[in-house]
Amino acid sequence: MKIGVFATFMSPNATPQMIRDFGQRAEGAGLESIWMGEHVVLFDKQTFGYSGSKDGRIPTPPGGGMLDVTATFGFLAAATSTVRLGTGVALVPQRNPIYTAKEVCTLDWLSDGRFDFGIGVGWNKEEVEACGYRWEDRGQRCNEFLEVMRKLWTEPVVDFNGKWVKFATAKLDPKPIQKPHVPIIVGGYADAAFRRAVQFGAGWYGFNCDPARTKDMLKKLDAAFAKAGKKRSKDFQIIITPPIALGADAMKGYVELGVDRLVVNLGGQKPKQVDRRLPEIGSLVKMAA
Repeated sequence: MKIGVFATFMSPNATPQMIRDFGQRAEGAGLESIWMGEHVVLFDKQTFGYSGSKDGRIPTPPGGGMLDVTATFGFLAAATSTVRLGTGVALVPQRNPIYTAKEVCTLDWLSDGRFDFGIGVGWNKEEVEACGYRWEDRGQRCNEFLEVMRKLWTEPVVDFNGKWVKFATAKLDPKPIQKPHVPIIVGGYADAAFRRAVQFGAGWYGFNCDPARTKDMLKKLDAAFAKAGKKRSKDFQIIITPPIALGADAMKGYVELGVDRLVVNLGGQKPKQVDRRLPEIGSLVKMAA
Protein backbone atom coordinates (compact mmCIF):
# COMPACT_ATOMS: atom_id res chain seq x y z
CA MET A 1 0.00 0.00 0.00
CA LYS A 2 1.24 3.46 -0.91
CA ILE A 3 1.41 6.23 1.71
CA GLY A 4 0.76 9.88 0.89
CA VAL A 5 0.03 13.03 2.87
CA PHE A 6 -2.87 15.48 2.76
CA ALA A 7 -1.80 19.07 3.42
CA THR A 8 -4.15 22.07 3.45
CA PHE A 9 -1.59 24.74 2.60
CA MET A 10 -2.68 28.04 4.17
CA SER A 11 -1.18 31.48 4.49
CA PRO A 12 0.59 32.85 6.42
CA ASN A 13 2.19 29.56 7.57
CA ALA A 14 2.60 28.11 4.08
CA THR A 15 5.39 30.35 2.83
CA PRO A 16 7.33 29.51 -0.35
CA GLN A 17 10.20 28.17 1.76
CA MET A 18 7.89 26.07 3.92
CA ILE A 19 6.19 24.51 0.88
CA ARG A 20 9.51 23.82 -0.86
CA ASP A 21 10.99 22.23 2.26
CA PHE A 22 7.84 20.24 2.94
CA GLY A 23 7.75 18.79 -0.56
CA GLN A 24 11.40 17.79 -0.43
CA ARG A 25 11.10 16.32 3.07
CA ALA A 26 8.00 14.34 2.10
CA GLU A 27 9.76 13.00 -0.96
CA GLY A 28 12.87 12.17 1.07
CA ALA A 29 10.77 10.27 3.60
CA GLY A 30 9.47 8.02 0.84
CA LEU A 31 5.94 9.41 0.73
CA GLU A 32 4.31 8.53 -2.57
CA SER A 33 2.07 11.58 -2.98
CA ILE A 34 0.99 14.99 -1.67
CA TRP A 35 -2.71 15.86 -1.82
CA MET A 36 -4.35 19.24 -1.35
CA GLY A 37 -7.95 20.39 -1.04
CA GLU A 38 -9.61 23.34 -2.76
CA HIS A 39 -11.74 26.30 -1.73
CA VAL A 40 -11.43 29.63 -3.53
CA VAL A 41 -13.50 31.69 -1.07
CA LEU A 42 -14.88 31.05 2.41
CA PHE A 43 -17.95 32.57 4.05
CA ASP A 44 -18.90 33.80 7.51
CA LYS A 45 -22.49 32.71 6.82
CA GLN A 46 -23.16 29.52 4.88
CA THR A 47 -26.09 27.18 4.28
CA PHE A 48 -24.23 23.96 5.07
CA GLY A 49 -21.46 23.45 7.58
CA TYR A 50 -18.10 21.82 7.05
CA SER A 51 -18.30 18.35 8.59
CA GLY A 52 -14.66 18.34 9.67
CA SER A 53 -15.05 20.98 12.41
CA LYS A 54 -17.31 21.55 15.39
CA ASP A 55 -18.48 25.01 14.29
CA GLY A 56 -19.02 24.04 10.64
CA ARG A 57 -16.25 26.28 9.34
CA ILE A 58 -12.93 25.40 7.76
CA PRO A 59 -10.30 26.40 10.34
CA THR A 60 -7.91 29.01 8.97
CA PRO A 61 -5.13 31.03 10.64
CA PRO A 62 -6.02 34.65 11.54
CA GLY A 63 -5.76 36.71 8.38
CA GLY A 64 -4.89 33.63 6.33
CA GLY A 65 -6.56 31.35 3.83
CA MET A 66 -6.14 28.37 1.54
CA LEU A 67 -3.64 28.69 -1.29
CA ASP A 68 -4.68 28.05 -4.88
CA VAL A 69 -4.15 24.41 -5.76
CA THR A 70 -2.94 24.91 -9.34
CA ALA A 71 -0.28 27.48 -8.46
CA THR A 72 0.83 25.51 -5.39
CA PHE A 73 1.21 22.26 -7.29
CA GLY A 74 3.13 24.02 -10.04
CA PHE A 75 5.49 25.29 -7.35
CA LEU A 76 5.77 21.82 -5.77
CA ALA A 77 6.36 20.16 -9.13
CA ALA A 78 9.44 22.34 -9.59
CA ALA A 79 10.69 21.60 -6.05
CA THR A 80 10.34 17.80 -6.30
CA SER A 81 11.05 15.05 -8.79
CA THR A 82 9.24 11.83 -7.84
CA VAL A 83 6.35 12.51 -5.44
CA ARG A 84 2.90 12.54 -7.07
CA LEU A 85 0.54 15.50 -6.67
CA GLY A 86 -3.22 15.10 -6.25
CA THR A 87 -6.27 17.29 -5.72
CA GLY A 88 -8.44 16.14 -2.86
CA VAL A 89 -10.69 17.39 -4.34
CA ALA A 90 -11.00 19.92 -7.17
CA LEU A 91 -14.51 21.39 -7.22
CA VAL A 92 -15.32 20.77 -10.88
CA PRO A 93 -18.87 22.16 -11.16
CA GLN A 94 -17.79 25.64 -10.01
CA ARG A 95 -14.78 25.76 -12.38
CA ASN A 96 -14.54 26.75 -16.04
CA PRO A 97 -14.00 23.34 -17.69
CA ILE A 98 -11.83 24.58 -20.56
CA TYR A 99 -9.48 26.50 -18.26
CA THR A 100 -9.42 23.52 -15.91
CA ALA A 101 -8.57 21.13 -18.72
CA LYS A 102 -5.67 23.40 -19.66
CA GLU A 103 -4.43 23.72 -16.07
CA VAL A 104 -4.56 19.97 -15.47
CA CYS A 105 -2.73 18.94 -18.63
CA THR A 106 -0.14 21.69 -18.05
CA LEU A 107 0.48 20.41 -14.52
CA ASP A 108 0.83 16.90 -15.88
CA TRP A 109 3.25 18.15 -18.55
CA LEU A 110 5.40 20.18 -16.15
CA SER A 111 5.46 17.48 -13.46
CA ASP A 112 6.41 14.78 -15.99
CA GLY A 113 3.18 12.85 -15.49
CA ARG A 114 2.90 13.07 -11.69
CA PHE A 115 -0.59 14.56 -11.36
CA ASP A 116 -3.83 12.91 -10.16
CA PHE A 117 -7.08 14.82 -10.68
CA GLY A 118 -9.26 14.18 -7.64
CA ILE A 119 -12.70 15.68 -8.19
CA GLY A 120 -15.95 16.36 -6.35
CA VAL A 121 -19.10 18.47 -6.57
CA GLY A 122 -18.55 20.43 -3.35
CA TRP A 123 -20.61 21.09 -0.24
CA ASN A 124 -20.48 24.90 -0.01
CA LYS A 125 -23.57 26.36 -1.69
CA GLU A 126 -22.38 29.95 -1.35
CA GLU A 127 -19.05 29.16 -3.02
CA VAL A 128 -20.70 27.50 -6.03
CA GLU A 129 -23.04 30.45 -6.50
CA ALA A 130 -20.26 33.01 -6.03
CA CYS A 131 -18.44 31.34 -8.94
CA GLY A 132 -21.46 32.02 -11.14
CA TYR A 133 -23.21 28.63 -11.18
CA ARG A 134 -26.41 27.14 -9.77
CA TRP A 135 -26.19 24.85 -6.76
CA GLU A 136 -29.04 22.52 -7.66
CA ASP A 137 -27.63 21.16 -10.93
CA ARG A 138 -23.98 20.90 -9.94
CA GLY A 139 -23.91 17.09 -10.29
CA GLN A 140 -25.13 17.09 -13.89
CA ARG A 141 -22.82 20.00 -14.67
CA CYS A 142 -19.87 18.13 -13.16
CA ASN A 143 -20.50 15.18 -15.49
CA GLU A 144 -20.68 17.39 -18.55
CA PHE A 145 -17.55 19.30 -17.58
CA LEU A 146 -15.65 16.04 -17.07
CA GLU A 147 -16.73 14.87 -20.52
CA VAL A 148 -15.51 18.17 -22.02
CA MET A 149 -12.13 17.80 -20.32
CA ARG A 150 -11.74 14.17 -21.25
CA LYS A 151 -12.36 14.96 -24.93
CA LEU A 152 -9.96 17.91 -24.91
CA TRP A 153 -7.24 15.74 -23.34
CA THR A 154 -7.58 12.87 -25.80
CA GLU A 155 -8.87 14.15 -29.16
CA PRO A 156 -6.91 16.33 -31.61
CA VAL A 157 -9.96 18.42 -32.58
CA VAL A 158 -13.12 18.61 -30.47
CA ASP A 159 -16.72 19.59 -31.19
CA PHE A 160 -18.99 19.76 -28.17
CA ASN A 161 -22.68 20.61 -27.91
CA GLY A 162 -23.82 20.27 -24.32
CA LYS A 163 -26.22 22.05 -21.99
CA TRP A 164 -23.54 24.29 -20.45
CA VAL A 165 -20.67 24.06 -22.93
CA LYS A 166 -20.80 24.52 -26.71
CA PHE A 167 -17.89 24.91 -29.13
CA ALA A 168 -16.58 23.62 -32.44
CA THR A 169 -13.15 22.62 -33.80
CA ALA A 170 -11.33 23.36 -30.55
CA LYS A 171 -7.75 22.20 -30.04
CA LEU A 172 -6.03 21.89 -26.66
CA ASP A 173 -2.31 21.21 -26.39
CA PRO A 174 -0.09 19.98 -24.92
CA LYS A 175 -1.91 16.74 -24.22
CA PRO A 176 -1.31 15.12 -20.83
CA ILE A 177 1.74 12.90 -20.53
CA GLN A 178 -0.29 10.18 -18.80
CA LYS A 179 -2.41 8.06 -21.12
CA PRO A 180 -5.19 7.96 -21.98
CA HIS A 181 -5.29 11.09 -19.82
CA VAL A 182 -4.66 12.34 -16.29
CA PRO A 183 -6.31 9.89 -13.82
CA ILE A 184 -9.69 11.14 -12.60
CA ILE A 185 -10.19 10.16 -8.94
CA VAL A 186 -13.81 10.68 -7.90
CA GLY A 187 -14.66 11.71 -4.34
CA GLY A 188 -18.04 11.66 -2.60
CA TYR A 189 -20.43 9.33 -0.80
CA ALA A 190 -23.76 9.87 -2.58
CA ASP A 191 -25.09 7.37 -5.10
CA ALA A 192 -24.42 9.93 -7.85
CA ALA A 193 -20.75 10.09 -6.82
CA PHE A 194 -20.38 6.33 -7.14
CA ARG A 195 -22.08 6.40 -10.55
CA ARG A 196 -19.66 9.17 -11.54
CA ALA A 197 -16.73 7.05 -10.38
CA VAL A 198 -17.92 4.18 -12.56
CA GLN A 199 -18.39 6.44 -15.58
CA PHE A 200 -15.30 8.63 -15.35
CA GLY A 201 -13.04 7.39 -12.60
CA ALA A 202 -9.69 5.68 -12.45
CA GLY A 203 -10.33 5.51 -8.71
CA TRP A 204 -12.44 6.60 -5.74
CA TYR A 205 -11.31 8.83 -2.87
CA GLY A 206 -12.83 8.66 0.59
CA PHE A 207 -11.92 11.41 3.06
CA ASN A 208 -11.98 10.89 6.84
CA CYS A 209 -13.01 7.24 6.48
CA ASP A 210 -12.12 4.65 9.10
CA PRO A 211 -11.95 0.98 7.99
CA ALA A 212 -15.61 0.33 8.89
CA ARG A 213 -16.88 3.26 6.84
CA THR A 214 -14.48 2.41 4.03
CA LYS A 215 -15.95 -1.10 3.90
CA ASP A 216 -19.49 0.29 3.66
CA MET A 217 -18.51 2.74 0.92
CA LEU A 218 -16.79 0.03 -1.12
CA LYS A 219 -19.99 -2.01 -1.02
CA LYS A 220 -21.85 0.96 -2.50
CA LEU A 221 -19.13 1.47 -5.09
CA ASP A 222 -19.26 -2.18 -6.16
CA ALA A 223 -23.06 -1.99 -6.33
CA ALA A 224 -22.72 0.97 -8.71
CA PHE A 225 -20.34 -1.04 -10.89
CA ALA A 226 -22.75 -3.99 -10.90
CA LYS A 227 -25.70 -1.77 -11.83
CA ALA A 228 -23.69 -0.49 -14.80
CA GLY A 229 -22.98 -4.07 -15.85
CA LYS A 230 -19.32 -3.81 -14.87
CA LYS A 231 -16.93 -5.09 -12.23
CA ARG A 232 -14.31 -3.05 -10.39
CA SER A 233 -10.92 -3.88 -11.87
CA LYS A 234 -7.62 -4.23 -10.04
CA ASP A 235 -6.44 -1.05 -11.75
CA PHE A 236 -9.23 1.01 -10.15
CA GLN A 237 -7.57 2.82 -7.24
CA ILE A 238 -9.04 3.06 -3.76
CA ILE A 239 -7.61 6.08 -1.95
CA ILE A 240 -8.48 6.89 1.66
CA THR A 241 -7.65 9.67 4.10
CA PRO A 242 -8.13 8.16 7.57
CA PRO A 243 -9.41 10.15 10.55
CA ILE A 244 -6.47 12.10 11.94
CA ALA A 245 -6.79 10.45 15.37
CA LEU A 246 -6.67 6.91 13.96
CA GLY A 247 -3.59 4.95 15.06
CA ALA A 248 -1.07 3.12 12.91
CA ASP A 249 -2.54 -0.20 14.06
CA ALA A 250 -5.57 0.51 11.84
CA MET A 251 -3.45 0.07 8.72
CA LYS A 252 -4.10 -3.67 8.67
CA GLY A 253 -7.81 -3.03 8.24
CA TYR A 254 -7.21 -0.89 5.16
CA VAL A 255 -4.84 -3.50 3.71
CA GLU A 256 -7.47 -6.20 4.14
CA LEU A 257 -9.99 -4.03 2.28
CA GLY A 258 -7.62 -3.63 -0.65
CA VAL A 259 -6.97 0.08 -0.20
CA ASP A 260 -4.26 1.14 -2.65
CA ARG A 261 -3.18 4.41 -1.02
CA LEU A 262 -3.54 6.00 2.41
CA VAL A 263 -3.30 9.79 2.27
CA VAL A 264 -2.65 10.70 5.90
CA ASN A 265 -3.76 14.13 7.12
CA LEU A 266 -0.87 16.39 8.13
CA GLY A 267 -3.18 18.27 10.50
CA GLY A 268 -1.33 21.60 10.69
CA GLN A 269 1.53 23.55 9.17
CA LYS A 270 3.27 25.27 12.03
CA PRO A 271 6.94 24.20 12.11
CA LYS A 272 6.63 22.18 15.33
CA GLN A 273 3.56 20.35 14.01
CA VAL A 274 5.27 19.51 10.72
CA ASP A 275 8.44 18.36 12.52
CA ARG A 276 6.36 16.04 14.70
CA ARG A 277 3.89 14.78 12.12
CA LEU A 278 6.07 14.11 9.07
CA PRO A 279 8.22 11.46 10.80
CA GLU A 280 5.03 9.77 12.07
CA ILE A 281 3.66 9.58 8.54
CA GLY A 282 7.04 8.56 7.19
CA SER A 283 7.12 5.61 9.58
CA LEU A 284 3.97 4.28 7.88
CA VAL A 285 5.95 3.96 4.65
CA LYS A 286 8.16 1.30 6.25
CA MET A 287 5.14 -0.46 7.75
CA ALA A 288 3.40 -0.55 4.35
CA ALA A 289 6.45 -1.80 2.44
